[in-house]
Amino acid sequence: MKSELNELAAFAMVARERSFTRAASKLGVSQSALSHTIRGLEQRLDLRLLARTTKSVAPTAAGVALLQEVSPALEQIAQALDSARSVRHRPAGRLRIVMSRSAAVMVLLPRLAAFAEAYPEIVLDVVTVTGPVDLVAGEFDAGIQLGEYIQKDMVAMPVTPDLRLAVVGSPRYFASRAIPQKPADLNDHRCITLRLPGGPYRWEFQRGRKSVTIGVNGPLVIDDTHLVIEAALAGAGLGMAYEEQVAGHIAKRRLVRVLEDWTPPIPGFFLYYPNRRHQPAALAALVNALRIR
Repeated sequence: MKSELNELAAFAMVARERSFTRAASKLGVSQSALSHTIRGLEQRLDLRLLARTTKSVAPTAAGVALLQEVSPALEQIAQALDSARSVRHRPAGRLRIVMSRSAAVMVLLPRLAAFAEAYPEIVLDVVTVTGPVDLVAGEFDAGIQLGEYIQKDMVAMPVTPDLRLAVVGSPRYFASRAIPQKPADLNDHRCITLRLPGGPYRWEFQRGRKSVTIGVNGPLVIDDTHLVIEAALAGAGLGMAYEEQVAGHIAKRRLVRVLEDWTPPIPGFFLYYPNRRHQPAALAALVNALRIR
């Protein structure tokens, strides 16, 4: 198929230019190579397509008929290739991106207005999930995820500084309960559990060299940290969320933070994508927009 397309494109160029010399120059090949190509096409079709003299070249009746048939198709192919090349160089098109709702709120939304203004021809098609995702299997262009969950064969770029988790409860909840002083005290508290694809999240703590993991229990298991915060605000129990998500509630004393010295910084969110040789311009624009300045 590739050979036949090359031959037809060569024939169309010679027929339009009425010259092997000019056609060979435009195609970037030698005249002898071009003549060989045309002869091969004529032999395969068992048709004389070009009438040649020492001074001129013109399509035969069969050549004119073939040219009328193939010219629109060759033009469509040329336009399609030009469009494909433009995607590589012009930030445009649809990007399928997967991330958690927390990542969408903390990373994407604060920069979305400026990105949309700068790149009006890019459409971000965002899917929110809980837990890691296989980008290739899911046919996603990129994802935003905590660094510890990203596959080793991905290109990854930090899009937030380090994060900290915070354990919080409402003043109403603590009105009749003691403040936990160490992770083990959580066994005596109602805790709101975050559900991950592998099961409920076990709360992880560290102070110095000591690490503790607690399988908390409580009245609610849910798959979104924003709903965890709402449940904690309502007094349903203790919740764990990112420090940035609850900082405003703590400042206004709607939530009380506990075990702060047991929650050290962890690697933050990363934009990640497959290691491609030819990166689309739209993805390159997103990478630049989310890069930490």
